[in-house]
Amino acid sequence: MRVMIKKLFAFLLLLTIISRANGQGWDLRLEEHINGPISPADQSWQNITGSVYFTTAGVPLGMLVTGLATHNKELTTKAFETGGSILIAAGVTVTLKALTHRQRPYLAHPDLIVGKATSSDYSFPSGHTSLAFATATSLSLSFPKWYVIAPAFTYAAAVGYSRMYLGVHYPTDVFAGALVGVGSTFLTWKLQKVLFKNYNKKPNGRY
Repeated sequence: MRVMIKKLFAFLLLLTIISRANGQGWDLRLEEHINGPISPADQSWQNITGSVYFTTAGVPLGMLVTGLATHNKELTTKAFETGGSILIAAGVTVTLKALTHRQRPYLAHPDLIVGKATSSDYSFPSGHTSLAFATATSLSLSFPKWYVIAPAFTYAAAVGYSRMYLGVHYPTDVFAGALVGVGSTFLTWKLQKVLFKNYNKKPNGRY
């Protein structure tokens, strides 16, 4: 897992360098292709984007309430792991935005990109995508079943696509956001196993 985390953050560093470089023609062309003109589908993608904060807050909260109500220590611990991974992803995202100062595509290229949503902060990486992937990865680690993993990552991918479709992020912003979300989750779960190893050895995962 340590090797995987190193690879994820090495790739994230590469994307950060790309986001700071000039001449990002392929990134802009792909964004222009995904963005497209105003259409009736815009509202659907705006709804998906708008659901992220409710989802990322609701998932760990729901796990925590259920774990406490049923006295399930394992589920309660996973709720804190999920919440922790989301907070770390948010922190890394805010830090990278402050470092890169990448302008939103609809602001940088108003002649090519249609802004179907507005955002006041910087573009790299995508915060919505990082939160969605942190949540999806945490759910997949908590409940490693296909019927949890498939919908979770389908939703996260839809969030990433919505950010490009709405003209507020480049593809590299979204890829970086996904890496931040996945990497933050694996890091959180790894730290939890190290810090709370003895706590988790209690029988039946109950208080």
